[in-house]
Amino acid sequence: MALAIDHSAPQKPLSFDEFLAQYGGDNRYELIDGEVFELEPTGQHEEVAALITTKICVQIEAAGLPWFVLQRGLLRPANAGMTAFRPDVAVIDRNELVKEPLWSEQSILTLGSSIKFVAEVVSSNWQNDYARKVEDYAALGIPEYWIADYAGLGGTRHIGKPKLPTLSICTLVDGEYEIQQFRGSEIAISPTFTELQLTAEKVLSANG
Repeated sequence: MALAIDHSAPQKPLSFDEFLAQYGGDNRYELIDGEVFELEPTGQHEEVAALITTKICVQIEAAGLPWFVLQRGLLRPANAGMTAFRPDVAVIDRNELVKEPLWSEQSILTLGSSIKFVAEVVSSNWQNDYARKVEDYAALGIPEYWIADYAGLGGTRHIGKPKLPTLSICTLVDGEYEIQQFRGSEIAISPTFTELQLTAEKVLSANG
């Protein structure tokens, strides 16, 4: 979902505080292991993220849950001092926010217990979405993670051959994600939003 910033000279890794001072006010950037990545979403990328947000908001409202959708807030894993993810879509449990040390002043989350669902819409740097974030979101205990690969950009070891638009739904089981993949007219099965009736094609084409 992100492109590494191209610096003319080698840059020293940034701490979270340094990243926050330089880039915290701009939602186009995230930090992974001290390296700054610039988010460069296409129009379709934004449409897919918006559709996921819209459909999930309907489910939250219908179920009367104390949750809301946060777009492009910062997620700083407590066990990764030089990392701050900026998920495309994150579902937040309002009741858990009292435990968040930074929330009252900034849109920054540090606890996996605050987050019920995340989604990343895949762009050119697909490795972060399919590898690093799968590991870190699982370690945080986030129950469900969607990888919406509308252009089939992921490596063949992740989405197979031929590379096709794929919605991967990662469900947390015993601390690790079990991954189901959906394509075309297959109905996406969400363990968090069980009443959601969307085909993979509708999600990935943002035509829901």
